[in-house]
Amino acid sequence: MRVQLDPAIVPVGCFDGEIDLFESQYAVPGGVSYNSYVILDEKIAVLDTVDPRKTGEWLDNLDRALAGRTPDYLVLHHMEPDHAGGAAILADKYPGLTLVGNAKTFPMLSAFTGRTFEDRALIVKEGDVLDLGSHKLTFIMAPMVHWPEVMVSYESTSKTLFSADGFGRFGSADPDGPWTDEARRYYVNIVGKYGTNVQALLKKAAALEIQTVCPLHGPVLSGETLALALEKYGLWSRYVPEERGVLVAYASIHGNTARAALELAEQLKNEGLTVETVDLARRDWAEAVAGAFRFSGLALAAASYDAGVFPPMAQLLARLKSKGFKDRVVGLMENGSWGPTALRTMLAELEGMKGLTILEPKITIRSAASAENREQMKELARAMAQAL
Repeated sequence: MRVQLDPAIVPVGCFDGEIDLFESQYAVPGGVSYNSYVILDEKIAVLDTVDPRKTGEWLDNLDRALAGRTPDYLVLHHMEPDHAGGAAILADKYPGLTLVGNAKTFPMLSAFTGRTFEDRALIVKEGDVLDLGSHKLTFIMAPMVHWPEVMVSYESTSKTLFSADGFGRFGSADPDGPWTDEARRYYVNIVGKYGTNVQALLKKAAALEIQTVCPLHGPVLSGETLALALEKYGLWSRYVPEERGVLVAYASIHGNTARAALELAEQLKNEGLTVETVDLARRDWAEAVAGAFRFSGLALAAASYDAGVFPPMAQLLARLKSKGFKDRVVGLMENGSWGPTALRTMLAELEGMKGLTILEPKITIRSAASAENREQMKELARAMAQAL
């Protein structure tokens, strides 16, 4: 259901359906939106720009919204190029434009553009207010959500929070359709390492009367969807599982490890657990990372490879570690025809993550699962059900 914004707040962002990889690493088959907004009042503020890929379209949208008026301010909530890529262009187009940011914003702007804009910079800090007339923006610092210069702003008349990358989602800005899966994949992979910082921002936001959230990616949020987003962010930022269940992630070379992993998945289902499986050699690794954070349990099955572990599993473990994965129950299964090495390699990586419970038995398959291995799978499934 489309959110009705305050009439003075006009979205002027763009949808990018041609991009294949967001930040050159995250698959976005549904594209991504670059959101920008204009507040039309006695004074006019443009809030953020868009990726250089879409600057021309954004300027056209902005011209239509301005209808011949001249903007007074450009507010830069976040300096990543997909949000600030048009800052210098807009500044050149409107020589009287004042650029609004915090003390960390302008050194980054200078680094990206080679220009200082010192004579046109308005540096704000926590609690400062930009008075546009009947609309007023109060600035709230949000460092490391997910860059150090990030800030958000609260417009008190409309009770709108402009949340930078917070509450973003891959895909379009269309509010129809499910929000959670692509928002989870976005949060865990983009912001997930900085849960403590997100908690700090949520605490500040709780003191405000917020009716609408305008993020820099994805749809505007209000009503039930906003309530859902706040609930999920509370869980995600505390690394608390959303569901009692297990992600079974496997990395198989010739198919035997995959078959064993799927057998284990069936045993877990027999124990009454919600189970999702992911083939790490063929599925988006960012989706697998998000799934690992979603569930309370994680089962890893991997082939041995070059005296270590098959690379798709190595990549998953490295990504989980970098995103602060912790406080989960984990089961392990390796495969090795003559010299199994996957288990010890996986254990070495897991030791660097906090609060994990590694279950017994740890299963070793020799080429293909045996009757003994199947009994071990049943035992591991029972142990997982009891631990979750």
